[in-house]
Amino acid sequence: MTRPPDVDLVPIPAGWFWMGWEHGLPDARPRRRVWVDAFALARGPVTRAEYARYLAATGAAPPRFLGDARFDDPRQPIVGVSWVEAVRYCEWLSRETGRLHRLPTEAEWERAARGGVEDARYAWGNERPPGAGALPAPPPVGAGPVNGFGLTNLAGAVHEWCVDWYADDAYARGPDRNPAGPPTGARRVSRGGAWRHDDPWSPVAHRSSLPPHLAHSDYGLRVAGAAADAGRHGESR
Repeated sequence: MTRPPDVDLVPIPAGWFWMGWEHGLPDARPRRRVWVDAFALARGPVTRAEYARYLAATGAAPPRFLGDARFDDPRQPIVGVSWVEAVRYCEWLSRETGRLHRLPTEAEWERAARGGVEDARYAWGNERPPGAGALPAPPPVGAGPVNGFGLTNLAGAVHEWCVDWYADDAYARGPDRNPAGPPTGARRVSRGGAWRHDDPWSPVAHRSSLPPHLAHSDYGLRVAGAAADAGRHGESR
């Protein structure tokens, strides 16, 4: 039996925060005050090694980029995972551990990514990391700047799927407590700056999206869970 990966879930406290960015693109406005209940979010995105355990246990089809030499480091984020596949991974992890694992909502992602800092441009502050332009590949999980909650790889790595359907006017219409996006749509939200963009260091409020069945080489996932499970790892029952 393939043992499920350990998931280092970081507690994210309940509270209000400012979501969006007045200087961002129109779909990240208006900046608004949002409440999010307590939850937990993985310290980093799912790695290639972690996803390999899922493939071995389930026989699921491997991502199309799995044989690409740019992504052969087991410590790198898994790439080429569609939203549908990301949900299946979370469902498998939940069954194997007996604890809920899921994709975060967009509001949860930004709440966690801001790390308790309201006005910073990036997840870790206002200073852009050195260097410019697209990266040759996503860095290993754990590399790069760390935010106030101890989360890594929030930019310069992969777009991370969220559970929400995307709408460009979601901020103008959504509730101010635990928003979860519109009930239907054509694209799912993703967050986080991706390695192959001309500028991989996206502002923390930047939004992106993709149809849920598509899978690109800069798309991965980060797992969310219950606040009570923070600090508990994914050992089998």
